[in-house]
Formats: sequence, C-alpha cells, structure tokens
Amino acid sequence: MNGVELFLLGRTLMKIGEEALPDPPGGTGRYAGSTLLVLIVASDIAAHPDTAVGEIAARTGLPQSQVSAAVARLKEAGSVQTAPDPADRRRVLVRQAAEASERVTRVRATGIEDALAAAVGSDDPQRLREVCEALDVLARNLMPAVREPRP
Repeated sequence: MNGVELFLLGRTLMKIGEEALPDPPGGTGRYAGSTLLVLIVASDIAAHPDTAVGEIAARTGLPQSQVSAAVARLKEAGSVQTAPDPADRRRVLVRQAAEASERVTRVRATGIEDALAAAVGSDDPQRLREVCEALDVLARNLMPAVREPRP
C-alpha cells in the first residue's frame, strides 16, 4: 500500500462511518456537511482535552469560525464543557463533558454491520466478521483510546 491508497482507504472508511451513524435529529438519513464538521471537532477534542478553538482549527485545517460554531453545537448538546484558560483568561479551553449525553451514548452504540455489508457488497457473515476483525486490529493499533476488541 502506498500513501495514495492509504488516503483513499481512509476516505472509504469515513464514508462507511457516515453511513453507519444514526440519523441526526430531524435528519434525512445522511449527515450534512455541518454535522461532519462537528464530528471532526469532537474527535479532535477527545484526542486533545483542554484545548483552545484556535488549536483545534490549526490541527483540523478548519476555519476558526467553523470550529467555534461546532464547539457551540457540542456545548448545547452537552457533549463538551468550556472554561477560561487559567494562563490567559481571554482564551476558552474545551474538553469532553464528564458524562456522555443521551445522543452521544446512542451514536456510540450504533453498529456498523449494515453500512459495512453495503460497502463490501456482501452480507456473508464470515466475510463481515473478517473485515470487522481487521478494523478492530487497526483501531487498537492506530487509536490509543481503543484497546479492546468489540464482542
């Protein structure tokens, strides 16, 4: 595999993930661009607790205005908390909320089987199990927060 193939695989995995997510409230069955931006910001906050909006923008490549809007949506949903930076009271630090909201809990509990079957083009249980196991291996090795395989 080369860098281009890896990049294309990543995009394919993102599309499968989008298909696997439950409908957003009032949604159309697919996530709108703004919701995807919120998911990108949320994942950056999870990986970098107590971070500022400008830092999120720099890491994600998103405009600061879009990051601010995403943080506001996440805060309204109860997914993140904000607090003034003790070192510079003009800055606001963002972190995941101590407890997951009902929406976050529902999204995290969503299975990928249907979306994966559609992407693979097969509902063969052995083939899907093999792909799921490969994804679990990748997740454990590439995402520090993922340590145990799914049941």
